[in-house]
Amino acid sequence: MDLLARIGAVALDQLRGWGHATAFFWELLRAVPPAMRRFYLVVVQVHAIGNRSLVIILSSGLAVGFVLALQMYYALVRYGAAESLGLVVNLSLVRELGPVVTALLFAGRAGTSLTAEIGLMKAGEQLAALELMAIDPKQRVLAPRLVAGIFSMPILAVLFSAIGILGAWVVAVVLIGVDGGNFWSIMQTGVDVWRDVGNGIFKSFVFGIICTVVALYQGHETEATPEGVAYATTRTVVISSLWILGMDFILTALMFSTP
Repeated sequence: MDLLARIGAVALDQLRGWGHATAFFWELLRAVPPAMRRFYLVVVQVHAIGNRSLVIILSSGLAVGFVLALQMYYALVRYGAAESLGLVVNLSLVRELGPVVTALLFAGRAGTSLTAEIGLMKAGEQLAALELMAIDPKQRVLAPRLVAGIFSMPILAVLFSAIGILGAWVVAVVLIGVDGGNFWSIMQTGVDVWRDVGNGIFKSFVFGIICTVVALYQGHETEATPEGVAYATTRTVVISSLWILGMDFILTALMFSTP
């Protein structure tokens, strides 16, 4: 009976947490239209979230393109299909690796930054001060960051895929000697803009919502202590990563289940 009671308590606590997070997300969505009246706040956050993530995104995309070209070439050349290298690399990047790796990097760089920033504002009672001045912190602080995160993620994913394809071209054509015409022509004929590229962008849009909402929620609900802020940043990375991987499977099954 004690075991059942503990299991029930844990289940109720989890349900309570899910309900609180859902209410928080709904309040954030309601705060977005008023926050757009101060669009300059969104622009500032796009610079802080997106522009400052460019270095890690571009360098990672280039490295992934290098490695992916090498691995795919060694696998395809066994079957005499080395000319399909460009197509395989492109589909791998725009469908999966671009959105997923970008989202994981975004969670580790921008997500933790958002959580720490909001957590420190809470610890310093800056959010409480805004409420005392009749200013809604969700409209003034959280909503611009939400919009900026959702807007930045697809752009970063596209840049990741683009620089990854460029890196694959360097390895395949310049270093290995694959025919450059075949590399690009088979890629152009085999990739559908809406089905492949469009679905990848939609994935990154969903991942942007997940990463940003998780980061803001963890920062807003953290304990106002240094240990609490540090723990919240860790939870942000773990929860965001699990949600990204789980949603990637669901979205892939829905998008590409039919030929």
